[in-house]
Amino acid sequence: MPVNVGDIDRMFRAVLGIVLLALPFVSGLPLFNNTLATVVSVIVGLMMLGVAATRSCPLYTVLGLRTCKI
Repeated sequence: MPVNVGDIDRMFRAVLGIVLLALPFVSGLPLFNNTLATVVSVIVGLMMLGVAATRSCPLYTVLGLRTCKI
């Protein structure tokens, strides 16, 4: 997999992933009383963390985008 995610993009995705994973469990928002909202938030959070860990975004590959200097 090609590296196509830069440092700033990687940090943003990691923070967003952590927030999306924690939000349904610690926020107390009524939105997350719905199981679907919780599942979607957790799945998107895991995807964000996965992209941050591997530094490779499949959507960026398809669109031909790169945010890294390499």
